[in-house]
Amino acid sequence: MFDVELTGEGRIRMVGRLDAAAAVQLEQFLLEIDSSAVVDCEALDYISSGGLGELFAAQKRLKSQGEALTLRNLNPHIREVFAIAGFDAFFEIE
Repeated sequence: MFDVELTGEGRIRMVGRLDAAAAVQLEQFLLEIDSSAVVDCEALDYISSGGLGELFAAQKRLKSQGEALTLRNLNPHIREVFAIAGFDAFFEIE
């Protein structure tokens, strides 16, 4: 199960397993984001390459507008996935 919600003040909360099927849901959600936001990943258990791709696409789109996503509270495994993919160079990770 995966859920994503806007919690207010530019904060996005992701919960559960962001697998290939959930990446479609994330894509639709992120298309509505047009300003900088903090993505809280504390309750995110898993991220697939599809999920990484959707976050990267949103980051690329936002950066072209002078905005950006900041990732917060990544568990060690998900942080490692970002590092292996080289995506830690494209995101501010807190």
